[in-house]
Amino acid sequence: MKQKILVIEDEMIMRVTLEDYLNAKGYDTHVYENGTAGVNAFQEAEFSLVVTDVRLPDMDGLEVLKLIKEKSTETPVLIMTAFGTIKDAVDAIKIGAFDYITKPFSLEEFDLIVKRGLEAKKLRDGTAVPGRKLPECYNFPNIIGKSSIMGKVYELIEKVSQANSTILILGENGTGKELVASNVHYHSQRKDRPFIIVNCAALPENLVESELFGHEKGAFTGALQRKPGRFERAHKGTIFLDEIGDLPASAQMKLLRVLQDGTFERLGGTETVKVDVRVIAATNKDLHEEVKNSRFREDLYYRLNVIPIMMPPLRDRREDIPLLIDHFLECYNTNSAKNREISADAVYALMEYDFPGNVRELENIVERCVTLTTDDTITKNALPLHIAKNQEESSPVVTLSEVASEAEKEHIVKILRSTRGNKTKAAEILGISRKTLWEKVKAYHIEK
Repeated sequence: MKQKILVIEDEMIMRVTLEDYLNAKGYDTHVYENGTAGVNAFQEAEFSLVVTDVRLPDMDGLEVLKLIKEKSTETPVLIMTAFGTIKDAVDAIKIGAFDYITKPFSLEEFDLIVKRGLEAKKLRDGTAVPGRKLPECYNFPNIIGKSSIMGKVYELIEKVSQANSTILILGENGTGKELVASNVHYHSQRKDRPFIIVNCAALPENLVESELFGHEKGAFTGALQRKPGRFERAHKGTIFLDEIGDLPASAQMKLLRVLQDGTFERLGGTETVKVDVRVIAATNKDLHEEVKNSRFREDLYYRLNVIPIMMPPLRDRREDIPLLIDHFLECYNTNSAKNREISADAVYALMEYDFPGNVRELENIVERCVTLTTDDTITKNALPLHIAKNQEESSPVVTLSEVASEAEKEHIVKILRSTRGNKTKAAEILGISRKTLWEKVKAYHIEK
């Protein structure tokens, strides 16, 4: 039996596009152009998923969500929103929406969220395939994000957690590499064993070997007794070697041996120590380039790079910024006994910013705003000057090609309206194939 999906959307082109796409995917799709009709349909029939816009002519998506949840708390609701209504979408998550998606969006991203929502429904109903789990962001504490690129990270974490393979986490500073490492450990069979974190860049070069592998009494001046190293302390557990690209050459050979057979000698000792430790490493450096420049051992690089996990920069997952803002607001409001909110224009300004410091930079900005803002609402003017100014100066010079593109977009919209969303007929009038029309609709983000 086909899964039934209810779509509530007042914009005709978007409504027809989603209906065509979902039907083509094999779903039984029912579409309505206002909230009242959609809610009435939900009251009369059972649906596996509801997709609703946050802005409707007769009621908003939050009201639709509440009415649906009154009848069925188990039915996932996906909220569609635009930049100006992102706060409403985040509020919808708080009161029970499964997820939200920001317009304009790709159908591939839409399809991924729909599949996750339907899988969630199956899990709640007990009809999911046995042993299959849902790769949701909320399964991984402190990793916030619902974008498709983060969905792939969650799936990879889930796959590798139960293995003992060495993992290399790559990404810029502030992207959350340590959070990924901790979640891999605490979702593994080693979760009740030690999780030892080592910042290789912070260790003095003359103490690296002692810190990692321990030392015997008298190994050096001040070594008054035997001291176990980080690897011994991590026995049966996991060791996270952050900033592995900064590990001195003197320690790289010993680390290679540990990865090969799990053995080493303490500094100043002859006794071979054997440990059972899973190694997770992370770096913001290009280790392949470091190898080419003879700053990192090639054999060690290949030993570490068994399963690479790439953490995307925040600028590549801007749709996660509202969720992150909401998360940090809640944290710092609680810590400071305040109740700050953030305006839509401030959220938009933050979404336009590239965040060279990634998630860590965003967290610092939210903490600063909560601390320094005297009003209840954080506006764009409360943001750091370079971010507010960045948005004001972002208006581009319009080129001739952009003018031509805009004219083409307007003409396509006009023809689609005249054919009431019939793409086959519109393509014939425009003298192009349906595939070409679809590509242009997608490229121009045509919604109405």
